[in-house]
Amino acid sequence: MSPKKKLLPDIIFSVLLFVSVVYYAFNFIDFAIPPFEDAAMLMRYAQHLAAGHGIVWNIGEPPVDGATDFLFMAASAGLIKLGLTVGQSVRGIGFASHLLTVLIIYWTNRRIHNGGIPASFISGLYFAVGTGLSYVSAYFGTPFFALAAASTWTLGLILMKKPQPRWWLSLAFALNGLVMGLIRPEGVILASLILLSIVLMRGLNNSLSIIFVFGAVFLTLGGFYFLWRWDYFGYPLPNPFYKKGEEGWDWATFNSSLLNALRLCLPMALAYIISFRSRETTKTAIAYLVPILGFAAAFGLISDEMNYGARFQYAIVPIALMSWIPLIGYPRLEALNQIRARERAAYIVALMSVAGGIVYYSWFQNCFLALHQQSCDRPYERDGRLEMAQMLSDFRGKGYLIATTEAGLIPYYSGWDAIDTWGLNDQFIAHNGLTAEYLNSNKPHIIMFHDYYSPLVPPRLTEANLAQRWFSMTILLKTYAEDNGYVLASVFGDSPYDTHYYYVRPDFEDSERLVKRISEFRDYYYPTTGKRSINYAKFPGP
Repeated sequence: MSPKKKLLPDIIFSVLLFVSVVYYAFNFIDFAIPPFEDAAMLMRYAQHLAAGHGIVWNIGEPPVDGATDFLFMAASAGLIKLGLTVGQSVRGIGFASHLLTVLIIYWTNRRIHNGGIPASFISGLYFAVGTGLSYVSAYFGTPFFALAAASTWTLGLILMKKPQPRWWLSLAFALNGLVMGLIRPEGVILASLILLSIVLMRGLNNSLSIIFVFGAVFLTLGGFYFLWRWDYFGYPLPNPFYKKGEEGWDWATFNSSLLNALRLCLPMALAYIISFRSRETTKTAIAYLVPILGFAAAFGLISDEMNYGARFQYAIVPIALMSWIPLIGYPRLEALNQIRARERAAYIVALMSVAGGIVYYSWFQNCFLALHQQSCDRPYERDGRLEMAQMLSDFRGKGYLIATTEAGLIPYYSGWDAIDTWGLNDQFIAHNGLTAEYLNSNKPHIIMFHDYYSPLVPPRLTEANLAQRWFSMTILLKTYAEDNGYVLASVFGDSPYDTHYYYVRPDFEDSERLVKRISEFRDYYYPTTGKRSINYAKFPGP
């Protein structure tokens, strides 16, 4: 058979995967939703960078690296400069990355593992209908990081199999790993784990040249970037790492990360169990497990907040999908021709049913994206913070400042300067904690926070409650506002046990207008339920 004819089936199934992604995207993914709260933070950075202000949270202030997805933010800013909107740039990169990763999974299984078309196609389809496009619709850059992980793992697999790989292949692997680290800092961990897998498969002596090239790239190019960012931002690591990692190792987060990894990759886990049938496949399974388990375990170092749809662990999904076929061996379907037609039909139907169930399982992960998700087709509900931000945008350009725990939708859509009181986007708070003195030095015009009390259910200032970082932060905000004469404009919630407080400073030009408009706001829908909120500030306390 000619090379063109051998290639034709793969081209046909690649086109089928392409069509499947496009069809699934525009028929099963809700692209009408606004950015998820945390995704809007990166969009703010990308918008400021594209406008020439640098990587800043507030225009005119020193740089701060709250956008952990550095290269994704820079790429988005580049597309914005070319004329795309912020949303188009963010979603465009995510969609293209998702599509390319689907194709990489198929072709890697076909060409590197010599997997059959059915198994390779199901692997690509599993990824296609998984949570990737849901991250795109929520404006996250997660698929971009997954693409880098997939390409790095593909090159790693080639290096494992090549007895004498050429130097440029080692260089390509190292550069891909570096790109992964530039997209997200934990990409350095994942790249190092993939290198360890290569060493386990090849042996140390046969891996020395690969290790040397990898080390040279990371020490030179990676070192230059590291020193530049340290000089530019003033700290070596992204700002959220200081806040989210300040309590050290957390076994609860570790367990949650491993469970997320298992949930996302559960069908492939069966292949690892089967792999223990022989010494050779066991060795391969251990090497392939290193980046999967090692990367999942690394998240025990930081808190699990902002982990929408297990997006932190998502990069291991393409790795798992490009690893399972050699662990089980490809079944010889020719054997089906040696049995009776009825038996053959039964086996084929059974295999198709199993494949369909596996793909359905992948789609079903879209039902567990957000903590309070109510349906599989809509990850989160209408969010009053968006409408409030759009109202506040009427006052943009006046130098007003909001101090808020909700540093996504409100700062991005209002266009106001903002203090992220949790510290993910504020270097002082990330390193020193929120203080009344810091608030007083900035004198925010609005103080807004989310917590689990209200005028009907006052906060209990017990020692145990005050030991909780979020609770103590909101009590500080509440106390500061009341001690400095702020007007309580609203306490929105669909329950008095879960609310958003809005305080307005009384001594500036638009204070009375803002108090009136916030207190009379009618379209504040609570994000966890989508229900119209009650303003509990209008009810007397107990």
